[in-house]
Amino acid sequence: MTKAIKSKHERDGSRFLALPHQVLESQAFISLSGQQIRLLLDIAVQLSPGNNGRLQASWTYLSKCRGWTSKDTLSRSLEALIEHGLVFKTRQGRLPNRTSWFAVTWQPLHHHVDMECGPQSLPRGAYSQWKPNL
Repeated sequence: MTKAIKSKHERDGSRFLALPHQVLESQAFISLSGQQIRLLLDIAVQLSPGNNGRLQASWTYLSKCRGWTSKDTLSRSLEALIEHGLVFKTRQGRLPNRTSWFAVTWQPLHHHVDMECGPQSLPRGAYSQWKPNL
């Protein structure tokens, strides 16, 4: 049995999150706190083919589906992910019932007509340009 066929048979068939080593080894990622890493994973786990740019980080979703218990921690963590260039806001949420959308910067943007940014506006790889404040 070839290596590719063998590895296919060993998988359980479920989805997985591919997080490149370039992201994991970047200064932007290394400097994150545990809560910030958790939020990054909670956002990235929503990735599927064709939806980068429509990922949620809303309190309603994250508290009900992912177990978040503090709005303040969530807000500060999201600000840090945007500042570190790991996440990019593609649509600003509004009341009633319009959530903000986000994209991870290590994947290409899948543009949607409801986004408030152009198809070329995603700063792809922005995390690699991040430098800590000294």
